[in-house]
Amino acid sequence: MGETSSAPGAAANGTSKRYSERLYLPWWNWPLPLIGAALMAATIHLGYPGLRAWLPYAVLLPLMAALLVQLGRAKVEVADGELRVGKAHLPLRFVGSVEVIGKDRKRKALGPELDPAAFMLHRGWVGPALRVRLTDPEDPTPYWVFSTRKPEELAELLRSR
Repeated sequence: MGETSSAPGAAANGTSKRYSERLYLPWWNWPLPLIGAALMAATIHLGYPGLRAWLPYAVLLPLMAALLVQLGRAKVEVADGELRVGKAHLPLRFVGSVEVIGKDRKRKALGPELDPAAFMLHRGWVGPALRVRLTDPEDPTPYWVFSTRKPEELAELLRSR
């Protein structure tokens, strides 16, 4: 969910968060991987009698759930004078041009148009993306491409910094 906060006292207490979004995995993408893990556990279960038969279920299902939670932990955030995408941080003073990449152009932008030196955080279940060019002469990364559910809102915020 993209949410912006511009509370009057936000800058005074040091938490000037202006945009925050978590790229969570929707609930309807959970059943198929969990069923796949259960089928793998059932296959292993067939070969062992007794208590060892249930061990694959106790390991594989929580492991798959942890993997699905981990996939949805990526955050896109503008706070404290920085753009944060996943674990990467970019001071807003180095944000250059910002381009919205719609669902229809994303395949081309992540394929033939992609510079190998670019930073990328892509989540397939999130349709649009944003390309942010960097103006830092010391940084070898030419631009960032990352998924976001509200690209127009974030692009406008970055352009008006």
